[in-house]
Amino acid sequence: MDHVGVVVEDLEGAIAFFAELGMELEGSAPVEGEWVDRVVGIEGVRVDIAMMRTPDGGGKIELTRFRAPEAVAEQPEEAPPNVLGLRRIMFAVDDIEDTIARLRPHGAELVGEVAQFEEMYRLCYLRGPEGVIVALAEQIG
Repeated sequence: MDHVGVVVEDLEGAIAFFAELGMELEGSAPVEGEWVDRVVGIEGVRVDIAMMRTPDGGGKIELTRFRAPEAVAEQPEEAPPNVLGLRRIMFAVDDIEDTIARLRPHGAELVGEVAQFEEMYRLCYLRGPEGVIVALAEQIG
């Protein structure tokens, strides 16, 4: 897998959110042209993208803000975890409580609560940029 794409309205806010999770901005650029229209299947695409990578370089997220045409909101806006399709991106963290506290100023809200799975993990779901569910896993055993 090369990367996961996330469409956002607030590109700078999304960059800050994922940077707080430890991802690094690899680069950003405006993208438009006939080739993009052909790949995406939409005419007149103009976007700003930012590529974020995990510190180990093994994972990437492409954040995309559409300037044209306007992005279309998903229904329901804050889809629950059981809606079909891509629902979450999971990150391994060293301290789940600290990570939650650092993400809250960036708009993150718990979907449920922090729960423990056996003696192995503490886990939670947060709603992040544009309603994307970000799962956190702290290994404890």
